[in-house]
Amino acid sequence: MKPGPDKAVCVLGLGRSGKAAVEWLQTTGAKVTAVDGRATPELQQWAAQLPEEIDCRLGERAVMADRFDLAVVSPGVPLDQPQVASLRARGVPVWGELELGWSASQCPAIAITGTNGKTTTTEWVTQLLAETRREVMSAGNIGRPLCEVLPQTRKLDAVVLEVSSFQLETIDAFRASVAVLLNLAEDHLDRHGSMENYVRAKARLLENQKPFDWAIIQFEAWEQLQALAVKVPGKVVTFSARNNSADVYVDGNRVISRLPGTEGPVLDLAECVLEGTHNAENLMAAWLVGRAMKLLPAEMVPVLQTLRTGEHRCELVAEWEGVRFYNDSKATNVHALVSALRSMPPAKQAARNVWLIAGGQGKGMDYQPAASAVGERVKEAWLIGASAAEIQSAWSPFAPCNLAADLIEAIAEAGRNAAPGDVVLLSPACASFDMFDSYQHRGNQFRAAVTEWVESRQGD
Repeated sequence: MKPGPDKAVCVLGLGRSGKAAVEWLQTTGAKVTAVDGRATPELQQWAAQLPEEIDCRLGERAVMADRFDLAVVSPGVPLDQPQVASLRARGVPVWGELELGWSASQCPAIAITGTNGKTTTTEWVTQLLAETRREVMSAGNIGRPLCEVLPQTRKLDAVVLEVSSFQLETIDAFRASVAVLLNLAEDHLDRHGSMENYVRAKARLLENQKPFDWAIIQFEAWEQLQALAVKVPGKVVTFSARNNSADVYVDGNRVISRLPGTEGPVLDLAECVLEGTHNAENLMAAWLVGRAMKLLPAEMVPVLQTLRTGEHRCELVAEWEGVRFYNDSKATNVHALVSALRSMPPAKQAARNVWLIAGGQGKGMDYQPAASAVGERVKEAWLIGASAAEIQSAWSPFAPCNLAADLIEAIAEAGRNAAPGDVVLLSPACASFDMFDSYQHRGNQFRAAVTEWVESRQGD
């Protein structure tokens, strides 16, 4: 079904993706009803600028009895929410903004998902293609919703999309010509209910592919899909920094390819800016996307060698008397925390040189799998937020764990006790919404608080 002048469409949830859906639907002539249980000043201001023909209902929580041809739900709206359940029970198709945008996009999609590394890899793929003279832009969960960039897609070679499990719950025909599944670890179990459900939600990225489409999958994630007998119709190509059975793997510092036409070493990691297993896998994924897009190895390597991580991803924000402060606010699950800990520079005298700041709003995860890495690298932890006590219980046998009232106190205590060669690392392993608006807000507050703390010490 394509929205048009004769279609009635309900948009549930008016975050950025919901607003983008409403604004694009307006251009199709569809009869749009926009609904959000909130009635914030910001939403009221946005609604006041809408054309009169759009029925905007703020602060409404009742189940609607209106007849709709289509419902578009924001990623943050669970599918068991009463309004959504009522619409589905009445036979109304329920799409996400991703599906809506794809139905009108005029270029192929490169879609990237996984538990960790989605944003980084999306940024890197976009940069790699742009610097090798391909017309591309990024969208999706990375910031700009797909509906927001639809007019530009007719001029693009591809749109590079970061997609989440929440977005994939509401696809129908969405198809990625190149799909990337980076890794699978516990996350969002409060929403999905089990690891199996979470894996199957992620695997939906692959279900509509054709045999000639590329399915680029981390080898360990591929094993998880196989264990659940998930069908992948696309051309499967695997990569791994840990298992040399993959089609593309790491041997020492070299990335090795088994793919026809590129057999042998394709990238020297020692010549790249970034270090760490997770960065190696993100680089391999980007290289494979480039190959799928018919880039030559010789044009890819110079770009891959210079790639860097962005904000809130193991970002060095300050150094004071030999102590380095890192912002890894984007680490919203245990797997990301472990990657961050193992990527931190070690001290010459001891491996345990990390003063860890963690905690926030839990997502139904088990914190025990991080205990080994905490024991290996963490000198002392300062825990904040709603999950602080739960994390303390899981990690206390492995490293000293303290409760802090807030981020400011945690920074002050960690900074005061750290010695030259130590690292103060914000890597929460939790969502931010108990104390902050977003992981970006949390990371920005960390950066500002560290700057203030360092400046105060300079005055001593």
